[in-house]
Amino acid sequence: MSVVTGDKEFFKSTGQIKYEGPESDNPLAFRWYDENKVIAGKTLKDHLRFACAYWHSFCNVGTDPFGEGTHLYPWNERSDAVERAKDKMDAAFEFITKIGLPFYCFHDLDVVDYTNDVVDNEKRLQALTEYARQKQQASGVKLLWATANLFSNRRYMNGAATNPDFHVLTHGAAQVKAAIDATIALDGENYVFWGGREGYMSLLNTNMKREQEHLAMFLHKAKDYARSQGFKGTFFIEPKPCEPTKHQYDYDAATVIGFLQRHDLLSDFKLNVEVNHATLAGHTFTHDLQVAADAGMLGSIDANRGDYQNGWDTDQFPNNISELVEAMLIILDAGGFGGGGINFDAKRRRNSTDDEDLFYAHIGGMDIFARALIIADNILQKSDYKKFRQERYASYDNNKGKEFEEGKLSLEELRQYAIDHGEPQVRSGRQEYMENLINRYI
Repeated sequence: MSVVTGDKEFFKSTGQIKYEGPESDNPLAFRWYDENKVIAGKTLKDHLRFACAYWHSFCNVGTDPFGEGTHLYPWNERSDAVERAKDKMDAAFEFITKIGLPFYCFHDLDVVDYTNDVVDNEKRLQALTEYARQKQQASGVKLLWATANLFSNRRYMNGAATNPDFHVLTHGAAQVKAAIDATIALDGENYVFWGGREGYMSLLNTNMKREQEHLAMFLHKAKDYARSQGFKGTFFIEPKPCEPTKHQYDYDAATVIGFLQRHDLLSDFKLNVEVNHATLAGHTFTHDLQVAADAGMLGSIDANRGDYQNGWDTDQFPNNISELVEAMLIILDAGGFGGGGINFDAKRRRNSTDDEDLFYAHIGGMDIFARALIIADNILQKSDYKKFRQERYASYDNNKGKEFEEGKLSLEELRQYAIDHGEPQVRSGRQEYMENLINRYI
């Protein structure tokens, strides 16, 4: 990967980030992420497929509901929207290449500011798509996935594909078409749908059945258009239970899988599972990962974390090694990602205002995932983790248990087995033993 800068270097104080090993005290170096290290037959780079979230890293200015922005970006100074967007892209590719991220992800509105003129917006996005194409060619960085922002504009206050006003839905369709066109032009590997406002605030004024049918039809039409234009990638749905709506139709992994199955969309879609969204749904990250993996629907993840004291989507950079080791056990056992990777949908804190803070945040996230992958592989290769899990279900591997799994036993036959064999033996789940096993390898 080549370091790519524009006419102006935006991160002058930071050079190329390199791997220096676990003993390094350099905060601007990787301690665990050696992209060429081979684990389970693939390099860390190929396993992890890290991506930079364009929106949090280069668009988020640090505002919150109680205060103005604290991140003052020099790439936001030009008055012309397209030229300003090119400066931002120069900064983005400089950062991405200096830290060695192989992929990036974006919403259409991240790349360039939109007006309310559909045709003008398309021209703006096309101009920046061509600029991004040149940046990708110069750097070797690829587009992991793109999406359309169908939640920020006030027209989408009642949803986009689920809006009760058909006119609003058509504007969402126009944005999605343009975003899909940009994805194809940039050889994007996937396309994501996140229903930020595809849900309701009150059932008193909502026809939920009709809205979900409209959402399914919208997804079908978007998928059909992309395929007609030669798009070969995977479409992802990103579950989230609420916020900003009271209830969103893509509530969690299980809900999304049921929706896709009900509306004949399973063959083209997989899930993009986000840590903080899973916890907002009352699950663990590993729960939603396992649900997706068990269904063969694990496509990609958005890496972040919430705050234990806050009940909203704080999008902090990941730092919990125990959680990530358990996550990597599931991902490795599932055979890796289904076309996606690890997108850092995380933002530095509002009071982290130095340029280096953006590097520290990503270095920490990349290192902890690399370390988690190495630990998870050691657990799978060297411990009795898989053996214990297999033995716990051994009674279903032969004889009557196997016949039950194959559907060969009636309810009456199951009853007779219980009578013939008396009270079953109490068998420990050995939860503490398994937790200790994970901690030993950490």
